[in-house]
Amino acid sequence: MGYSDPSGRDLLGNRSLCFIFICAFGLVTLLQQILYGKNYIKSGQQFSRLKGDETANWTRPVNFSDDGSQKPARNGKKRCFRQNFQRQTDSLSSVIIAPCLADIQKKKKHAQRYLELYDGPYEYNSTTCKDFRQEIIDVKVLTMVKTSELFDRWRNLQLCKWEQNKEETEAFKTSLSRCCNAPSFLFTTKRNTPAGTNLRYEVDTSGILHISTEIFKMFPDVSPERNSSSPTCAYHDGLLTKLFFVFHFLIRCNIPPISEKYVEDVGYKTDIVTINPSIITERFQKLEKWRKPFYEVLQTYSNSSVVLPAFYNTRNTDVSFRVKYMLDDFDSQKGVFFFHPQYLLNVQRFWSVQGIRAKRLSSGLMLVTAAMELCDEVHLYGFWAFPMNPAGIFITHHYYDNVKPRPGFHAMPHEIFNFLHLHSRGILQVHTGPCR
Repeated sequence: MGYSDPSGRDLLGNRSLCFIFICAFGLVTLLQQILYGKNYIKSGQQFSRLKGDETANWTRPVNFSDDGSQKPARNGKKRCFRQNFQRQTDSLSSVIIAPCLADIQKKKKHAQRYLELYDGPYEYNSTTCKDFRQEIIDVKVLTMVKTSELFDRWRNLQLCKWEQNKEETEAFKTSLSRCCNAPSFLFTTKRNTPAGTNLRYEVDTSGILHISTEIFKMFPDVSPERNSSSPTCAYHDGLLTKLFFVFHFLIRCNIPPISEKYVEDVGYKTDIVTINPSIITERFQKLEKWRKPFYEVLQTYSNSSVVLPAFYNTRNTDVSFRVKYMLDDFDSQKGVFFFHPQYLLNVQRFWSVQGIRAKRLSSGLMLVTAAMELCDEVHLYGFWAFPMNPAGIFITHHYYDNVKPRPGFHAMPHEIFNFLHLHSRGILQVHTGPCR
């Protein structure tokens, strides 16, 4: 009787399946080579993007679609197209196709080489700068890109001169005027809040404050910005800078120190300083005992006006009023102003449509919003919401401390993201560079 090997297989056994798999793999590889060759040929059909006003080796990763168009690379698995341009020439010096992953791994080296060759700044209307601005504008929401990629795009844009776009600025100012009307309602005044009326709080909407004669006397006749004819405004929120002396109207947020230790970088000039009532509560015991130390802190701001959100909720009202009473007791000439709750509520709704949804907007964003409506030109300093600066170097939250806002209270990264958009559109200028 013959012996039959039980391990034997028919035509669809292990060896046959292995042979079929190898053939399929070879077929797929062949198709890939054919498609790769097609894209390689298309990559030669390039056009020169270099104009006469641009300079020095510009590098940017893009992908080729099947129709020959260029699209920005989104991850390290797609192939990138990199163009190297020579100064003042319309000819393409070289075309390199390489994996984006390699570009990512060599990002630091490329960035260093790029800066070594840069002797700009690039002209505002150059093709390169238009592309850099568009790369930021194309990011509609912050979650579309990684933080590192956003930093890369922002660093590129810093190589370009900034110019105000008058048309964009006026359009944005008009939209703010329709929703918020800062000239009339930024601060609570005798004109917009007569005695005997009831004022509704911004957050505690069920709470109503009756405007008595005593409260009415604390309100100014008009807002402080009506007394200023300054066309250029600067807002400071923490980053060191040496450029404040050139601005006509300067606002500082949350009484940052401007002592001799910092004055070389941040200067003394201050027209308005904001104070969060929580600072008064935590640092100065609600002014129940620490009145003189608080007064001495305010004295460093010379004759600047003080602004508080007294009508944000009922808890803020008493503390904010005490600031006014304290300054009166010391015969101070400082003006004390309170944000109008309806204005802040309108600003909150405006930015909610722009994607900033938070329990509370930062006081910086509130005043920047007002500035874009009141000033001809706006510059921001120290507005940054990430633990690293655009160069990837660790920084503190403020130049004087590293105390961060309560988690979930402010949407700071989204606020900064919108500022970068406004910068790219020529509506305001964000300064994030080192002191000069």
